[in-house]
Formats: sequence, structure tokens, C-alpha cells
Amino acid sequence: MNPQNPTDEYLLLIRGTHWNHGMSPSELQHVMTDFYAWVDRLGKTGIHRGAQPLMEEGKLVSGPRGTSVTDGVFAESKEAIAGYFRIAVGSMEEAVRIAQECPILQYGASIEVRPIADLCRPMAEVKAAGKE
Repeated sequence: MNPQNPTDEYLLLIRGTHWNHGMSPSELQHVMTDFYAWVDRLGKTGIHRGAQPLMEEGKLVSGPRGTSVTDGVFAESKEAIAGYFRIAVGSMEEAVRIAQECPILQYGASIEVRPIADLCRPMAEVKAAGKE
């Protein structure tokens, strides 16, 4: 059993960094106008808590004391995270509904919806064990 508790916030992870390839400049302008109208609606409803695009390159740090540093993000990957939105809504269903309204989905992007937890799982396990 997972001892974490969800908060009222969700992360929308935008996946796909090349969904716009092959679009004409006018097509891209139209899609981006629709996308930013979606973003503006999130802001006007008060649920938008932050968003940022991500660069298409990065590093993966792992191993004891971070001894392994490798290229960890591959821009050509359809699964690369292009950016994120943090939203405050009452349920996973509502977060999914909002994600479904994103205009770039129809062009090949995808959105991973994740609840934000109150604590990381290891700390939640420590706290749960202390209550036993």
C-alpha cells in the first residue's frame, strides 16, 4: 500500500517534442494560437499554478554520489518531455478532462497526468512506520 497522500495539485507532463514537424508556418500559428488560448483559460479559471517548456537536451545522473552522468534526454524521442503544467483541481478525473482539452494532442503530443504527493514515498513510509 502506498502511504503517500495526494495534494489538490496535478502535473501535466507534455510528451513529444516533434509533434509540429511538417506543419506549414500558418498551420503552426493556428495550432499555437489554440494552445495559448487553452493556457489562458487555465489561468482565468484559477487552476493554473505554473508551466515551463523544457529544452530538448539534458543529462541523467545516477549511481552512488551521482558518479554516472550520461546523456539522458533524447530530442528525437517521441516520449521526451517537452514541458509541464502544474494545475490545482479536485480530482484525477478533472485533471484528465483538462488534459484532454489540450489542442496539441491531435498532432501527436501526449500528456501524462500525475497527482502531486504530500511526501516522497520513502519519507511517507518512514512516517507510516513510526505510527505503528
